[in-house]
Amino acid sequence: MIIGVNVNGSPHTIDVDPHRTLLDLLRDRLGLTGTKECCAEGECGACTVLLNGRAVNACLVLAVECDGESVVTIEGIGRPGAMSRLQDAFVRTGAVQCGFCIPGMIMAATALLARTPHPTRDEILEGLAGNLCRCGGYSRIVEAVVRASGEEHS
Repeated sequence: MIIGVNVNGSPHTIDVDPHRTLLDLLRDRLGLTGTKECCAEGECGACTVLLNGRAVNACLVLAVECDGESVVTIEGIGRPGAMSRLQDAFVRTGAVQCGFCIPGMIMAATALLARTPHPTRDEILEGLAGNLCRCGGYSRIVEAVVRASGEEHS
């Protein structure tokens, strides 16, 4: 099937097999490998992207469902030499350990901050609930989101 999808602000017309996922499209067809493949079951959040502004697991969305839609990946956040406020906060708080979960965490946090610019710690925990960090860096990840929101919570 031929679909038209806007990825990170660029339109693409792509022939995709009906059974291929958005994750397959991003990584294998468009070379956007920042979106990570891990569980392929929607349990870990490593493949989180924004679909029309909403955080989704790219492994659970069929590519054909994205026809006419807008997708933002980690490559679409910030730009080379100019990180987004959220990316900068992750670096400054030491939230980036092995780095595998970070793209998905940043995408989930981006969606959260778009809906709730100054979230409480509980709202941050809820907003990141579908994303797992094997390194256990959750406290620094939450601190990064707090820092990016410009709020200081106790």
